[in-house]
Amino acid sequence: MPTQIEGPGIFLAQFAGSEAPFDSLENITKWAAGLGYKGVQIPTFVGHLFDLDKAAESDTYCDEVKGICADAGVEITELSTHLQGQLVAVNPAYDEAFDAFAPASVHKNPKARTEWAIDQVKKTAVASRRLGLEHSVSFTGSLAFPYLYPWPQRPAGLIEEAFAELGRRWTPILDHYKDNGVDIGYEIHPGEDVFDGATFEMFVDACGGHEAAMINYDPSHFLLQQLDYLEFIDIYHDRINAFHVKDAEFNPSGRQGVYSGYQSWTNRAGRFRSLGDGQVDFSGIFSKMTQYGYDSWAVLEWECCIKSPEQGAAEGAPFIEKHLIEVTGKAFDDFAGAERDDAQIKRMLGL
Repeated sequence: MPTQIEGPGIFLAQFAGSEAPFDSLENITKWAAGLGYKGVQIPTFVGHLFDLDKAAESDTYCDEVKGICADAGVEITELSTHLQGQLVAVNPAYDEAFDAFAPASVHKNPKARTEWAIDQVKKTAVASRRLGLEHSVSFTGSLAFPYLYPWPQRPAGLIEEAFAELGRRWTPILDHYKDNGVDIGYEIHPGEDVFDGATFEMFVDACGGHEAAMINYDPSHFLLQQLDYLEFIDIYHDRINAFHVKDAEFNPSGRQGVYSGYQSWTNRAGRFRSLGDGQVDFSGIFSKMTQYGYDSWAVLEWECCIKSPEQGAAEGAPFIEKHLIEVTGKAFDDFAGAERDDAQIKRMLGL
């Protein structure tokens, strides 16, 4: 019986490499299919897997990409522009670190880097349309995040202007996506200006309530913030267009809490784990996502501080498969039902 949520899918970014089977789209999709995955989320920033410039210009190339995936036995779930989206908005404090995500030709030139990133994200809208996709995933970038904690006191208007600028940069991009029949699921993630529900609302408001501004739901980032990730679905389910299945754990101590004391990932109170090794209530998540009608992909994003990516990927497909829900077509008490009898109803109510 089919399930409402599609899956299992896998995000290829953390697995791409120079050695087989991670060195080409043909090899990596066969590897993923061999582990039981039915879909692949393709990073547009990994050139040996996907040529974004070609995809934005050529139906023939897009047909080749779809053919490679189909021959392996997988579908494309979404295209990812996480790294390029990050570069749409960069606070100067992060310039040197984030230059590494961009080509050398725009290093030490924030204006040129932003223009390059916007062009990349826009090309992904066209490539998605050519591939027959309705959803994509990305980051918002960050102008205000260095000022997250209000000490020293933030100057009046700083946060408001940061989000206004995000709106000015992203609204034309979102318009372009809407014109191409595609939306963007922003991964709500610390380090981005949009890192929880409140900041997502601020971002959407800055973009005029844009219908193409959606959410790539990833509970791991919410658990590490101690945010109620199940209630988040209750509140924002209409805006969720993508789902990263990623586990995490938070083990506060007398030495560290949410900020984790600048420790390495292994030694942090909050850390990412492979599926099933953390604390995320995936049964609750899949139940709520199904309840609210989410019908797109459940995609593994592997980022574990202990377990190898190969083991994490091998365990991920059956984990997701186990949590997919076959939606019932009947109520458990249908056997006791009957046609409406108005006379009976009145008798039972004494009317």
